[in-house]
Amino acid sequence: MEFTLITLLNGLSYGLLLFMLSSGLTLIFSMMGVLNFAHASFYMLGAYFAYTISVKLGFWPALFIAPVVVGMIGAMVERYGLRAVHKYGHIPELLFTFGLSVVISELVQLVWGRAAVPYAIPAVLDGPLFTLYTTTFPMYRGFMMLIALLMLLAIYLVLTRTRIGLVIQAALTHPDAAQALGHNVPRVFMLVFGGGCALAALAGVIGGNAFVTDPSMAATVGSITFVVVVVGGMGSLVGALLASLLIGVLQTYAVALDYSFINLLAKFGATITPETFGYALWKVTISSAAPIMPYMLLVLILIFRPKGIMGTREG
Repeated sequence: MEFTLITLLNGLSYGLLLFMLSSGLTLIFSMMGVLNFAHASFYMLGAYFAYTISVKLGFWPALFIAPVVVGMIGAMVERYGLRAVHKYGHIPELLFTFGLSVVISELVQLVWGRAAVPYAIPAVLDGPLFTLYTTTFPMYRGFMMLIALLMLLAIYLVLTRTRIGLVIQAALTHPDAAQALGHNVPRVFMLVFGGGCALAALAGVIGGNAFVTDPSMAATVGSITFVVVVVGGMGSLVGALLASLLIGVLQTYAVALDYSFINLLAKFGATITPETFGYALWKVTISSAAPIMPYMLLVLILIFRPKGIMGTREG
């Protein structure tokens, strides 16, 4: 019971971090139809900016300043870069954002170096939140979950209870009508892109010190972010939340289990010897296969439900 509950909480906290990262990408795609290959790079920028600001001002100012700065950078990228290639179709957009990710990666290494920076958890949050039997649950994990839930609530309220949220939804479904009513749809697109980048940066601020802040962090989570968006359903925030939690729990449990696949089957009554599948497969454990499990889930989703868990569009 102790192992099950603690692993479940760790999986939920990791899943909510994935949602913080993927929610911005989902908003950008649902609004603009742009698959932003540089999205994880804005996550990395958020972590590095938060590290730099926290050295001077502390963690709490960095929590608010870094996402705003990255969001402004994202808005400028859309206004002076992405907008110019948007009219040429999806391929130029993909090439632009892919090139942007490479540029950001090189700039990060040029400014902060190739080694990981000492971006530490703030002392006030560095401790146990509670103890379950003999295992403690870190306070910072609970803080990550709280920030993710508050962000989800804020997105819901903005999109459903504010005038700008109504304008965003109108521009999403009927851009020509919204433009005819006097709304500046290109400016709305710029704000949405900047807001999506700010959400990625917020995930970087929270996740950078929980894991590691180095130039490879964007590549580490970038592909999983796209898996979350596709599994949840292209453009669905609810789907992204469900997919994030599912992948987070699945991968966390997989990492914690040190059984081989053959031994696991044997626990269900299957009589299998090493010679049946070969000694190499006999030695493969669930934990060693954990990194590929999100992609296995992606393959299954694409086979049995190509639109994703909550998706309504096919691409």
